[in-house]
Amino acid sequence: MSQPTIRVSGRSIEVSNLDKILFPDSGISKGDLIEYYRRIADVALPHYRDRPLSMQCFPDGITEPGYFQKSVPGHFPDWVDRVTLAKENGTVTYAIANDAATLAYLANYACITPHLSLARRDTPDHPDRLMFDLDPSDDDFRKVQTAAAQVKACLDELDLPSFFQTTGSRGLHVVVPLDRSADFDSVRDFARTVAESLAARYPDTLTVEQRKDKRGDRVFLDYLRNAYGQTAVAAYAVRAIAGAPVATPLRWDEVGASDLHPRNYTIKNIFRRLAQTDDPWSDLGRHACSLGAAKARLSDRS
Repeated sequence: MSQPTIRVSGRSIEVSNLDKILFPDSGISKGDLIEYYRRIADVALPHYRDRPLSMQCFPDGITEPGYFQKSVPGHFPDWVDRVTLAKENGTVTYAIANDAATLAYLANYACITPHLSLARRDTPDHPDRLMFDLDPSDDDFRKVQTAAAQVKACLDELDLPSFFQTTGSRGLHVVVPLDRSADFDSVRDFARTVAESLAARYPDTLTVEQRKDKRGDRVFLDYLRNAYGQTAVAAYAVRAIAGAPVATPLRWDEVGASDLHPRNYTIKNIFRRLAQTDDPWSDLGRHACSLGAAKARLSDRS
């Protein structure tokens, strides 16, 4: 018996087990996941375009072990865009999600959460985003909101633009769009200096301590994703957590809201939000900047 097919972006995609429940708590099926990524594509794809993509897959649903996969399986269709990049002792071929059909195909593969490089395929060692991941030690999101305000104040002092996103889990991402003039090593060094400066300024609330048992109740200011081969959860990606929360870009005036939680927005309500407000990251690329002047300001402060 042949598999059913769907048409997305002019492509025919064989799909399977559409009724399989991936999120038992909320009854969300693989078919629901495919439909979500098909619908969200218009908003999400500008943030995915030309970025190497890694797949976090849960073929048996989120209550069973999943796996993280970087390389494209050999059975993926030829129309799924790819890029082969160097890694230590070899290469890895990543998928590139440049169309809704690819997002739908990945969802059928049970890729619940796509993770993306901070660089695009044509300059894989020169990122166009710098990221701080605000990772709390507990579930008190107010600490993350305080940390976000502290990070933004610092970036404002350095005359750097900043954009914010819930992770869909416990924290927030703070993103600075870059003009790709600096390589990953330079960007990471700058991010580390900023993070260490912030942790020294706010030792009771922020830390750069990598060992969890040494963080106490402080928010971990993670700058380590700013490296070649590292990834971060994609904008509008579904997380493999009960309720199917979605990593959601925010306006700055939303970040401090008393009712904000990183799992507020889900596969079931994100389209209601998008019907009421534009994507806060729609103009992110137009704010791309160089770190040169900010490095000088940071050096003058130290």
